[in-house]
Amino acid sequence: MTGSAGKIAAMKILIKALITAVAVWVATLVIPGITLHTHSITGKVITLVVVALIFGVINAVLKPIAKAIGCLAYAVTFGLISIVVNGLLFWLTSFIAGKLSVPFHIRGFIPAVLGALLVGIVGWVMSLILERDGN
Repeated sequence: MTGSAGKIAAMKILIKALITAVAVWVATLVIPGITLHTHSITGKVITLVVVALIFGVINAVLKPIAKAIGCLAYAVTFGLISIVVNGLLFWLTSFIAGKLSVPFHIRGFIPAVLGALLVGIVGWVMSLILERDGN
């Protein structure tokens, strides 16, 4: 039973990473200032998956810390500060991708915030579609 539960958990993580990769791809198409610096389809797919994994790790590690430290800001702004935090985390993803020689770049704070919003919305919609089809 444990092996089966582990496989299901691993599959959920993989699906979430692929959803995030598609959402990041949409952001590169729609938001000026978010770019992939590779021309082959294989290179783009690999880059998007790596960026999705980096963004997932950053969100898993740093987002709870940011919420704990900035809980007063979250309360005062009724959670709207989370838009800024998500943008900064997405921008950090670009920075780390650059340090790892991953051909993904976000040029500035505004594209990062807009990209994070779009990635969140696209990811949410895709998750809803997949959950509906899975039931």
